[in-house]
Amino acid sequence: MANVLSTGTGALIAFQRALATVSHNVANVATEGYSRQRVELSTRSPTDMGYGYVGNGVQVADVRRIADQLANTRLLESGGELARAQQLSGLASRVDSLFSDKATGLAGVWSNFFDATTGLTSNPASAAAREDVLADAKSLTARFKQLNNQLDSLSNEVNSGLRSSAEEVNRIGAEIARLNGEISSNPNSVSNDLLDQRDRLVSQMVGFTGGTAVQQGDGSLNVFTSGGQALVVGNTSSKLTVATDPYRPERVRLALDGNGQQIQLNDSSLGGKIGGLMDFRTDVLDPAQSELGRIAVGLADAFNQQHRAGMDLNGQMGTDFFNVPAPKVSGHANNTGSATLTASVGDLSKLESQNVVLKFDGTAWSATRSDTGANVPLTGTGTAADPLVVNGVELVVGGAPANGDRFLLQPTAGAAGGISVAIDDPNRIAAATPVKAKAELDNVGTGKVGSVKVTDSTNANLLTPADIEFIDGTQYTVNGAGPFTYTPGQPINANGWSLSLDGVPAAGDKFSVGSTGAGSSDNGNAIALGNIDDAKALNGGTVSLNGAIGGLTTSIGSAARQADYAADAQQVLYDQAQAARDSVSGVNLDEEAANMLRFQQAYQAAAQVISTADTMFQSLLSAVGR
Repeated sequence: MANVLSTGTGALIAFQRALATVSHNVANVATEGYSRQRVELSTRSPTDMGYGYVGNGVQVADVRRIADQLANTRLLESGGELARAQQLSGLASRVDSLFSDKATGLAGVWSNFFDATTGLTSNPASAAAREDVLADAKSLTARFKQLNNQLDSLSNEVNSGLRSSAEEVNRIGAEIARLNGEISSNPNSVSNDLLDQRDRLVSQMVGFTGGTAVQQGDGSLNVFTSGGQALVVGNTSSKLTVATDPYRPERVRLALDGNGQQIQLNDSSLGGKIGGLMDFRTDVLDPAQSELGRIAVGLADAFNQQHRAGMDLNGQMGTDFFNVPAPKVSGHANNTGSATLTASVGDLSKLESQNVVLKFDGTAWSATRSDTGANVPLTGTGTAADPLVVNGVELVVGGAPANGDRFLLQPTAGAAGGISVAIDDPNRIAAATPVKAKAELDNVGTGKVGSVKVTDSTNANLLTPADIEFIDGTQYTVNGAGPFTYTPGQPINANGWSLSLDGVPAAGDKFSVGSTGAGSSDNGNAIALGNIDDAKALNGGTVSLNGAIGGLTTSIGSAARQADYAADAQQVLYDQAQAARDSVSGVNLDEEAANMLRFQQAYQAAAQVISTADTMFQSLLSAVGR
């Protein structure tokens, strides 16, 4: 009778706890990261009655957390990569929208400026046409600045994101380390909910840094970045620190402090949201800003060269139409020498947007790409007469460099924010060819003036009057000097100009070349200025400015689409990993309902056993009482 009562009581308690566990599962069906729990029942040790063993019922052996470490690891890694891909996709799409939208992009104002310049050719002396050129030029430079400022704002967002993410990683890491300490101190009696709490924190951390977690024998979890750096080991967490770039103080970089050592983290060291921010900055933001600057410098430099080859309405040679910022050169924070480097664009066709690190080894300079470390050809000694030349940029070294000193050359980064219109007076637009030619009326040959072009606007004798007289059909003199050989179809060159003749001159024929003068309606230079956007000025004379703009918009759009595709693909992989995890650890309400019904029936049966034991005891008391 006592055995019956004890067995019933034990069963009642066991099924009560089983029902409580089912209720706990149902209550947490929507709790993120919750792992369902299951009561493990086992038989009590039987009693030897002499004639055999009699069972003593059931007991709760364990409340087991249902989890698959492999499924959890796969979900963890997928989550970190998804966070990285989504961060990159979101930011890249913003840059794509900035350049592709008609309201904010470059194409519209670019076309307006060159349309106005082309329109000037029909009436070069028109004040209204000249005002249109200046107004559209200012709109174009304002758009360059606007785009550059927007990219600067995105760079500041990246800095803020890295700072806030580092703070969050440090907070989560400290909490994981604390939980590891609690769990490892008594691994055999750990709350299942505590393990779930730690897993959620690890998932959050990996969402920021990428990587994975490895379980140790004492139950603790060690967390590592995607680059293999330890963030949490046992009950000790490393700390992400924020520092400024040694070349660019406005830029934030991350390092990992742990065990008294500091590890500089590069783009491959971290995944997750932080990795997405760093990938965006390296793969999308920096290239876009540098290429935008290269286009701005290309436009300004090419336009200035042609504008200097023209003459304005005042009869003066053209000056720079645009103000062009010089390439940036920044010394490393740890430089010990007194050297400074002054840069200028030397050859526009060789100008590249890629940043270059210049290093002095005590005797000579070397150049490497800042992103890959690959060697870049470098010539010159650094003097004013023999400057250092790298990727079309000339650098003059001032002061004394020390062994190991390094400098970062940014040929075009940020240049779009510094371009501006250099002239305010519309009369100073150099629309005319500075020199003009005419044939004498009494010439007897068929030679006629074809075209006059400026070949060297810096020639001191460019505007000096010149008389050309032909000795015969194959020889001529210039202001009495010569004779020079004339080849039909080939231009006559002198004093920085080039004269082409149509027809065949005869002996005694004369031609004169002189200054166009003030107030001219000549449109020779305006025609050349209107064609600047189609001139192949970049990439060794193979890419036009129009082509560069199209290439920039296409490359940004391609990067955004690729990032979007990668995020979509990773979302599918993450969903699959989540489904695999939920199939093991997730709460199934149908299954829990069945378990609840089963345990409820078992609980009622156990209560009936106790009731039966009570009836037996009452019967015995009644029998004894008689």
